[in-house]
Amino acid sequence: MYLYLASNPRTLILATSPSEERTGKPRRALIVRAGVNSTQAVVEFLPKDEVDLSSAVRLTQRGIKGCLGMISVENDLFLAVVTSAAEVGNTRSSEAAPEAVARIHEVAFYSLTSSLWDDIESSSVSNVDLSDRDYNNPQPYEHPCAPLSKILSSGTFYYAVESQWDLSTRLSRRLTRDPNESRDVGTYDERFVWNEYIARSLLDFRERLDQHERNDFDQCQFVILTIQGYVGVFSMALPAPPTNGAPTIATLSLISRLGWKRAGTRFNTRGVDDDGNCANFVETETLFSTDQHCTSYVQVRGSVPVFWEQQGLQTFGQRIQITRPHASQPAFERHFAQLTEEYGPTHAINLLGTKENEAILTGAYNRHLQIARAGLGDELGITNFDFHTQVRIGGHDSVMRELRRVEAIADHVDSFGFTMCDTSSNDLITNQRGIFRTNCLDCLDRTNFVQDILSRTTLEQYLLLVRREWIHANMLWLHHRELWAENGDALSRIYAGTGALNTSYTRSGKRTLAGVFSDATKSVSRAYINNFQDKAKQASIDMFLGNMSSQKQVTIFDPIHDSVRAALDKRLHEYSHTKRCVIFVGTWNLNGRPPSESLLPWLFPRDSFEDPDIFVLGFQEIVPLTAQQIVQTDPEKRRIWETRIIETLNQRSKKKADYVLLRSEQLVGTALLVLVKTELTAVIRNVEATTRKTGLRGISGNKGAVGIRLQYYDTTFCFVTAHLAAGHANVEERNMDYRTIETGLHFLKGKTITSHDNIIWLADTNYRIDLENEVVRSLAESESLEALLEADQLRQAIETGAAFSGYEEGPLLFRPTYRYDLGTDNYDTSEKMRIPAWTDRVLYRGHQLDLSTYSRAELKGSDHKPVFAVFRPNVRLIDTEKRAVLARLLLDSVLHTEPGEKLDDKLAAMVLPDNFHSDDLPPPSSDEQAWWDTPDLPNGILPISILVSHPYHHSKNPFDDGSSLDASLSSSPSSSDEELYSAAVMTPDRSPAVVRKPPSPPPLSS
Repeated sequence: MYLYLASNPRTLILATSPSEERTGKPRRALIVRAGVNSTQAVVEFLPKDEVDLSSAVRLTQRGIKGCLGMISVENDLFLAVVTSAAEVGNTRSSEAAPEAVARIHEVAFYSLTSSLWDDIESSSVSNVDLSDRDYNNPQPYEHPCAPLSKILSSGTFYYAVESQWDLSTRLSRRLTRDPNESRDVGTYDERFVWNEYIARSLLDFRERLDQHERNDFDQCQFVILTIQGYVGVFSMALPAPPTNGAPTIATLSLISRLGWKRAGTRFNTRGVDDDGNCANFVETETLFSTDQHCTSYVQVRGSVPVFWEQQGLQTFGQRIQITRPHASQPAFERHFAQLTEEYGPTHAINLLGTKENEAILTGAYNRHLQIARAGLGDELGITNFDFHTQVRIGGHDSVMRELRRVEAIADHVDSFGFTMCDTSSNDLITNQRGIFRTNCLDCLDRTNFVQDILSRTTLEQYLLLVRREWIHANMLWLHHRELWAENGDALSRIYAGTGALNTSYTRSGKRTLAGVFSDATKSVSRAYINNFQDKAKQASIDMFLGNMSSQKQVTIFDPIHDSVRAALDKRLHEYSHTKRCVIFVGTWNLNGRPPSESLLPWLFPRDSFEDPDIFVLGFQEIVPLTAQQIVQTDPEKRRIWETRIIETLNQRSKKKADYVLLRSEQLVGTALLVLVKTELTAVIRNVEATTRKTGLRGISGNKGAVGIRLQYYDTTFCFVTAHLAAGHANVEERNMDYRTIETGLHFLKGKTITSHDNIIWLADTNYRIDLENEVVRSLAESESLEALLEADQLRQAIETGAAFSGYEEGPLLFRPTYRYDLGTDNYDTSEKMRIPAWTDRVLYRGHQLDLSTYSRAELKGSDHKPVFAVFRPNVRLIDTEKRAVLARLLLDSVLHTEPGEKLDDKLAAMVLPDNFHSDDLPPPSSDEQAWWDTPDLPNGILPISILVSHPYHHSKNPFDDGSSLDASLSSSPSSSDEELYSAAVMTPDRSPAVVRKPPSPPPLSS
C-alpha cells in the first residue's frame, strides 16, 4: 500500500497499491485526519475509487507495510506506519495456510495536525544501532517521535505477514479457539501486543464496520499488530525412513514474546507490580514442524516477583533493595495465580547465587512461594540452582548434566510434556500440561542458557517418540543452538543494551578466550548504557505504551460514545462510594540521635485515639550530616528507627491492628516511612519512592526531599518530607528549595507531586520567626501565639505566593518546636541562643483531606519536638460492575433517541433499575457495614484456593453473561478510566476488538 498526503484539510490516506490489488486484495483506502484536538481523529474507510488522489502527494517511494496506530505527542497527532520490513520465514512451512513472520526495520511518524515535521523524518536515524544513540541529548529540531521511531526501528519488533494468523498467541491456545475466531484480527493475546495502546482507536473503528467491510479491512492489512522479542526460523532436510528415499523437510522456529505490562530497561524496571506483572517477562515457544506433526514447547522467564529495585549509580556490585518486604505477598500470589490459570502447574527454576544481594532475593522468593503454596499446593514448586557455583565447579558443560539430575526438574519435564498437533488437520494430539518459569537476576544470560537446555531436552523427548534417529542429526542441534544464541542476544539488547553473555558457548558448545573477552566488553558496555542512557529510553517506552501520567489516548470521533463518556463522568457518585480512613502524619528532626524514649506519646497521643490506617513518618537528620554520611549514607540508623516504630505499634497494650512497613526511603539525613495496617496491603497499590537533592545547588543530599506516592483504592496520595535550607535570614533559599522540589521531584512514568489527588508535606521547613530572640521567647512562654504567627516566615511566604501556594495548614495551637536543650523542655541556652521557631510543619492540599488534629508531642530525645497531624480523608471505591451497567443503559438510550428528543435531557433522566442490586449485587455499603465484608470473606479477602478453582470464562463480550462481566470488570481494586470505558461501552451486538485474557485475581491476604 502507499501513503498519500492531501490538503484542505490536512489528510493522510493509506491506499492499496496496484500490485496488491492484482493479488486479490480489495481496492480500498483508509482516510485519517485530525479532529477537534490533538487526541481526536476522524477516520473513514472507503472504496479506493471514491477517493480523489489526483491532488494528493505520495509520501514514500517504498510501499507501506501497514499502520501501527496513532499517538499524540507534544500537542501534535501522528500516524505511525511501517515503512520497511523483511520476512524472517514461515514458522510452519508444512501448514496449508502460511504462518510467516516479518521483522520491522523502519517506522515513520507522520503528523495529522502540522506540516512542521514534513521535512524532518522521524526515522532518519533508524540505521544506527540503538546502543550508539544518545537518548539524553536530542538533536536540534529533532522530530518529536524520533525516540519512538528509534525503539520501533531497532529490529526487535515482528508481525504476522498474513492477517489470518495470530503471532501473539502460542500454538496450543490458537488450536483450541473457534475456527472463525482464530482468523479474526481482533483476537490476540493482549499481554504481548506492543502497539495495542496506539492501535486501540483503529481497532475500535474496525469493530464498528459491518462484516463485509471488516473483512476487506483485515485483508488489506491496514492495521498490523506487533510483538517485541525475537523470531528465528530454520528449515532443514532430515533423513527419511528407509521406505522412502526423499528427505523430510523440517522447520525449527523460536518465538520469544516480551510482555509489555511491566516493560522497561534493566535498572529502571525490576520485580513485580501490584497487578502481578513482572519485569522482563518473556514467553518463549520452540516450534518443530514436519509434514506429519507440529510440536510446540513453551516456557517463560521473568524477574523475581517481589517488590525490589536498584537505585543510584550501578556498577558491577548490584545494590538491591527490597522496597516493600512486608507487602509483596498479594502481588506475588496474583502473579502465580495468573501463570497457573494461563499455563497450568508452574515450576520455578531460580538461578540466583549465594552473593549477599542475590541471596536476599532468593530468601524472599522462597518465603513468598512457601506461603503461596498454601493455596496452590502441588501446582506450584521451586528449584534453587546456583548457576555460577556450578560453573565454577564443573564448567558450563556440567550445567546440563546437573540440571537433568535434579529430580524435581526431571519429573516436571516428563509431566509437563509438550503440545503436538496433526499437520494436515490441526487436530490436537497432546497438550502441554505445565510450564517452567526460569529466572536469574536480569533473566538474560543464565536464564537463556538453562531455557536452551530445557528446550533441547523436551525436543529430544518428542524425537524419541517419532524419529529416534533424528536425535543424532547434527544440523538440527546446530540450528537449535544458533536460534537460542540469537534469542539471548536479542532479549539482552532490549533489556540491557548489549548482546547476552555466554552466547559463544551456546553457539559452539565451547568456552573460548575470545568469548571471555567479548563477555567482559559487553559487561562494561552494559554498565555505561544502563546508568547513563536507559532513563531517557525508559521514558520513550512509557510514552509508546501510554504509561505517562499526562498522556491521553487518541480517540476516533464518535458522538455516540463521546456522549456516554461525558454522562458517565458527571454521574461518578452513582457507581462509586467513599470510605473514611485515618492517616497519621508525623515529622521529627532527630539531630542524629537514636531512639531513647517511648514513642507512644507521639504515635498515640490520646487513649481514645483511633488506630490509623496509615502512618506516614518523616525524619530529618536521622544521621549526622557529616561529609562521610553525605558521600555514602549509612542506612543502619534508619533501620533502627524502623524496628523501634514497628515494635511500638505492634507491642502496645490494647492494640486493635497490626502494622507492616509498606515503604521507606532515605536521602542522607532525610527519611520517609509509610506503615499500614496489615490487611490493607492488598488494596494499596502503585507504591513508589523518589528523592531530590537541593544542597549545594542540587549536588549534595544534606538538604533535599524524599517522596512516596501510593494509590489507596481509587484515590492517590503523595507524601513529601523535606529538609530545607537553614539560617534565619535565608528565606529565599528556602523558597528556592521548595520550588526545586515541587517541580523536580519525579516519580516513574512522568508523575510529579501535583499528579496526585492529595498531597501532604511533613518537613523541617526551617522557616523562622522574624522577631527579636527575647520577644519570641517571652511570647512563647506566655502562649501568645498570634503575635508569633504574624512574624512567621512560612505564613508570609504562603500569603505572598513565594512558596507552598495553594497549600493549607492547620491552626498552630502549640509552641514553637525549635530549638531545645537536649533532654529538656527549655529553649536553647547554648552560646548561639537560637531563636525559637515553628520549623517543623505539616502542610496539605486535596479536597478529600479532612484535618482533625494538628499538634506536637512532648518528647525530649532531640533538639526539636515532633509534630503530628491526623487526617480523615474519604477514599473512593469505583464499582466497576455498576458502572458497566449504567454505561450500557446510557448507550442503549443514545442509540434509541427519537427525532427531536434532547439527548442531554434523556441521559440525565436515565436511572438504574430499582431492583438492580437484588439480582446480582449485595446491598450498598453503609457507615456500619461494607458490602465486601461478609462472614465468608472477612474484609473482602478472597483466598487463592478459590481463585484456582474458579471457572474463568473467555467470553468475547462482557455483556454476554453475568460471569464474564463480573470477571472482566471487577477483577482489581482499581482500573483506569480508559479501561473501564472501553469495557463498558462496547456495542452489545458486536464482538469486541480483542478476546481479553482472564483478569488478574482480586487482592489476596498477605
